[in-house]
Amino acid sequence: KKNMPIITLTTDFGTTDGKVACIKGCILSMQPDVSIVDISHDIEPYNLTQTGYIVKNAYSHFPKGSIHIISVDSFHHKNRKFLVCKADGHYFIMADNGLLSLIFYDIKPESIHEITLNNRFDDVVNFTSTDIFVPVAVHLYKGGIPEIIGREIQQIKEITYPKPYFNENEKILIGEVVYIDHFGNAVSNISKEIFEQYFLVFKDFDVKFRGFSTKKIVKKYTDIIPDWEKESSFHGKELALFNEADLLEIAMYKGSKTNGAAPLMGLNIGEKIYVEFS
Repeated sequence: KKNMPIITLTTDFGTTDGKVACIKGCILSMQPDVSIVDISHDIEPYNLTQTGYIVKNAYSHFPKGSIHIISVDSFHHKNRKFLVCKADGHYFIMADNGLLSLIFYDIKPESIHEITLNNRFDDVVNFTSTDIFVPVAVHLYKGGIPEIIGREIQQIKEITYPKPYFNENEKILIGEVVYIDHFGNAVSNISKEIFEQYFLVFKDFDVKFRGFSTKKIVKKYTDIIPDWEKESSFHGKELALFNEADLLEIAMYKGSKTNGAAPLMGLNIGEKIYVEFS
C-alpha cells in the first residue's frame, strides 16, 4: 500500500466547542483510514498573520502530497471564493481571504483552483469546514485532481506582511513584531538574510527596542549560559536570536505567555524593532 496523504487541520475554533471534532468526524465518516494531524486550533479568531506564520513554518515538515485544511476566517458567503492551492508539493484548502499570499509570499503556487462545487450548495452550507473543505480534502486524498472541483484562477486576494526597511542616513534596519509565540517570545519580520546583507558591510550592530539593547545575537537559547550549574540564575534573561524560521526573535530565557519577553517588555504585534549598524 503506498503512503496515503495526511490531512492537517489549522483553525481558530479552539478545543472547547465541538467544531474540531465535527470536522474530524466528517473526514472519518468519508474516509475511515485517513491520518488527521492538528497543526493548531489556538489561533486568535480571524488572525490571518498568525495563521500564515504558523502554517508556513509547519507544513514543510509533512510529507509531500499532504492536504492542509485551514479554517480561519472561513464563513461561507455566496460571493466569497474558496480555494484549493497546490504549492511546494502540498495542497492547501482555505477561503480566499488573503491567507495564501501570507503563506507563500516567497514561493509561487503551482496552481490555484476556485472550489465551484459549493455553488450547488449555496442554500445548505451551514459550516464551511464540513460542507465544503472536507469533501474537497477527501477527493484529493483519494487521488482526485483539483480540476474536477473547480476552475483554475490567477487572481486571489492578497495581503502582505509588513517588510523591514533600511534607513540609509542613520544606518538603521527597522522591522516590527509580527508574531508572539506560546512562550511570549516576540518574532520580528527581520530575516537572517536581510540582517546579514548589512552585517557584512558594517559588522557592528545594536538590536534595540523599548528599553532593551543588545550587541549580540545568539544561535540558541542556552548560549547565554556560560556555566550550566548556574542555569537557574538566567531564567528571565532577555536575548536575541534567529529562530527556526530564520527571523530575529526577542526572547526571554524560560519565559512564558505571562512573563515572557512580549508581556514583560510591553511588546505587541506591530511594535518596532531596530538594528542600528555602525
